Amino acid sequence: MPAHDPVVRALSSKIAAIERHHPNADTDQLRRDMRAAKLAEHIRRVVDVAPPLTDDQRARLTALLRPSGGEPA
Repeated sequence: MPAHDPVVRALSSKIAAIERHHPNADTDQLRRDMRAAKLAEHIRRVVDVAPPLTDDQRARLTALLRPSGGEPA
């Protein structure tokens, strides 16, 4: 799937450039940032086409984003 989100495109380009010019560079944080940006874009697309959530549905989905056990951070 092509990266349409400008943040994902920018991070992907930055990772590629760093790895091309500095093969031993640590790009772990950039890769985490890119995965988070991809996830955010996916969530935006799903939410845009989904019917409105109930308060209970929103609470259950929010709990998935908390650290293990669904406890507040």
